[in-house]
Amino acid sequence: MRKTVFLTLLGASAAGCAARAPAFHERLIASQASIRAAEEVGADMIPRADLHLRLAREQLLRAERLSAEGARERARLLLMRAQADAELALAFAREERAEALAREALHEVEAIHQQGLR
Repeated sequence: MRKTVFLTLLGASAAGCAARAPAFHERLIASQASIRAAEEVGADMIPRADLHLRLAREQLLRAERLSAEGARERARLLLMRAQADAELALAFAREERAEALAREALHEVEAIHQQGLR
């Protein structure tokens, strides 16, 4: 009796965990969206960001192959890495853009300051 209750609870717990974990297809879509977002902001033009963008693309392709081979859990984990790398590429690209804008603003302020001294 105790064994049956234990196995029932264990099965229910496993089913609950499986229901909460995003499906492979949802992870694939999220990873693709993160890669697209990084591409759209020009991450491939920034060396630090480009490295992570290339890693994300490679991991996505490898995850698709693993999924086709039936290794869905490994593929899902690889998609998580791909998404994280794509998001890091996006962050590096945004950081580079923010720094460029800050440098530009600083040059404008210096130019205004120089004009005021004349």
